[in-house]
Amino acid sequence: MNSPDTAVNTIGLLPDAAIAKFLTRGMQTGQESPPLVALRKAAVQPEPAEARWNVEPVRELLDEAMNRFTGRPSRADAWLAPRLHATLRMTRTEAADSRRWNFLAMITAPDYVVWRHKGGEIVPAARFSGPHYTQAFSRLWWAAELFRDGYDYRPAEFACGFQDVLNTTMRLDVIDHRPTAHTILRLLEELRNANTPDLGVRVNALSSAVNAAGSTLLYDVFAPDEAPDHDAVQDWVDESASMPPVPWDRLPEAPDDGKVSERAISALLPLFTQLLEEAPLRKRGKHSSTDEEE
Repeated sequence: MNSPDTAVNTIGLLPDAAIAKFLTRGMQTGQESPPLVALRKAAVQPEPAEARWNVEPVRELLDEAMNRFTGRPSRADAWLAPRLHATLRMTRTEAADSRRWNFLAMITAPDYVVWRHKGGEIVPAARFSGPHYTQAFSRLWWAAELFRDGYDYRPAEFACGFQDVLNTTMRLDVIDHRPTAHTILRLLEELRNANTPDLGVRVNALSSAVNAAGSTLLYDVFAPDEAPDHDAVQDWVDESASMPPVPWDRLPEAPDDGKVSERAISALLPLFTQLLEEAPLRKRGKHSSTDEEE
């Protein structure tokens, strides 16, 4: 059984080399527990210790997600992403360190990784240690970061309700441009409200078309994005020393570092609508965007 390490109280840093060495097929199927003693020795503990790296709030959040979404693991993403982001308060530079996500997946919550991503016989290794858009926990944190609108997590919650946004749109380089990210969501919302069929297919088509048609620099010419307030992000991080647990039945608040310009979204929306109309739709065989268990 893939059991968490209840003896470790702080989220540390686990090098990628440790994943390559210790991740086994038995762990990927959930039939074996991680070699916790060896993993602890390979991990580095953060200095100085800070409240934001406490294991307990994260572990409680993951346990609640598994209880709430029993039998529906993909549905946990939209609930968990904003709450994980608000619990693990860090800068983008800190979040880009794969070692922290490795630690969560191998030591803190390997059981969650198996529960969420064992759609077939085995969990892909990249769910334990992989790119930010694939790894079990970094994909959720980054989705909340890239799709939130300043302090408002509602767009991120909406985005994470569509597996194709997480699996395809998150991979785009242009998604770092906030107006681009929010224009994609605005168009997706319009399609959903119009009961448009095959939303997952259309998300993939739109993402590919947007990525092929331009770059972050090009879209910023059409729809300039205001620079984020880095001081507001740092204040939000610093508040973690005294913050209570995130609420479970309402959304928490993200850093108040500035909202996306409606003017920028309005500038891109006609272009993205045209790109979608002209994009080829490649049918898939089975599930809709909201139902995939990937």
